[in-house]
Amino acid sequence: MKKKIAILGSTGSIGKSTIKILEKDKKNFDIVLLTTNNNYKEILKQISKFNVRNIVINNKNKYLLLKKKLKYKKINIFNSFYSFSKKNKKKIDFTMSAISGLDGLKPTLEIIKFSKTIAIANKESIICAWNLIEKNLNKYKTKFIPVDSEHFSIWSLLGGKNNSDIEQVIITASGGPFLKLPLSKFSKIKPMIAIKHPNWKMGNKISIDSATLMNKVFEVIEAQRIFNIDLKKFKIMIHPKSYVHAIVKFNKGITKILVHDTDMKIPIFNSIYEKNNINLNSSNLDFKKLNNLEFDIVNSKKFPSINILKYIPKKISLYETVLVSANDELVELFLKKKISFQNITNNLKKILRIKKFLKYRNRTPKNYNEIINLSDYVRLKTRFLCI
Repeated sequence: MKKKIAILGSTGSIGKSTIKILEKDKKNFDIVLLTTNNNYKEILKQISKFNVRNIVINNKNKYLLLKKKLKYKKINIFNSFYSFSKKNKKKIDFTMSAISGLDGLKPTLEIIKFSKTIAIANKESIICAWNLIEKNLNKYKTKFIPVDSEHFSIWSLLGGKNNSDIEQVIITASGGPFLKLPLSKFSKIKPMIAIKHPNWKMGNKISIDSATLMNKVFEVIEAQRIFNIDLKKFKIMIHPKSYVHAIVKFNKGITKILVHDTDMKIPIFNSIYEKNNINLNSSNLDFKKLNNLEFDIVNSKKFPSINILKYIPKKISLYETVLVSANDELVELFLKKKISFQNITNNLKKILRIKKFLKYRNRTPKNYNEIINLSDYVRLKTRFLCI
């Protein structure tokens, strides 16, 4: 019997990588749902390849356009995930949740109800609402697999071991495009240069987060929530080659590292097949690069974002929504050339110290609406304070 698959955010980079993997093994998979915000041209290609029966496209104009183009096809086209979830009652074997930003939170919370296994590549949802996600995972007995390369690596390295056995978890950072750039030249960094990551092909927003190292701050918070490990046990280290994705030191003298090419298809493939005896025909690892892995401490003067971890509470709170939303807005302002590169982190620190926002450190998220309403307010406040 074919495995039923859903891909939330099928036209993004993770979604398209998932499609490429499934395309090579069509006989074993039935894609029952694809979603996109507005990329109807890409989703049309995906529909034709897999004979998909359910499509969600959020943009109203593109929804109407897609409906017109497919009016003679037996395809259910929805303008919101809520419309699909009202109609669908069947269990899905595997869901890839790859919608970027907090836009992915509501669909993720909803589709857990219908999924036997869910792989989540949306760090914002985990950072801001892990307690809500975990509640649904437990309620609907849904298995969870993290897909970010660092978190998939930690998940693989732990192998079910108790947290008490862990001495330290090291998450690696390439250092992005400005690792070797002198600090004196940081004031002249332009968006077009900042989005050019040396190792990974990513969207503009996550590329800027990589350039500031903010993505590593997010990854540490995400890992702490998922694995329930003390934040003090995490360390970020520079590793320019991006071959080692995580290192776990255990308290009995053993240290494990996980190594793979800079290709997101590897954790995606392993999350889909997991225990199946199927091989991924990936490029061979260049073992010569392993002769000099180059680990180094982070220069906090160049990358002051790593100090933001000191502000993060031990347990999930609404403060993380403040962090994610303010950073999102600041990155957007930088991409629009409204603020400088260095002011992304400088302004973020100022916003996080606002007395009203500090109060959220003691408030646990209660529901989706609370998170989204706070996010909207923080973004508005950030724009008002910074331009």
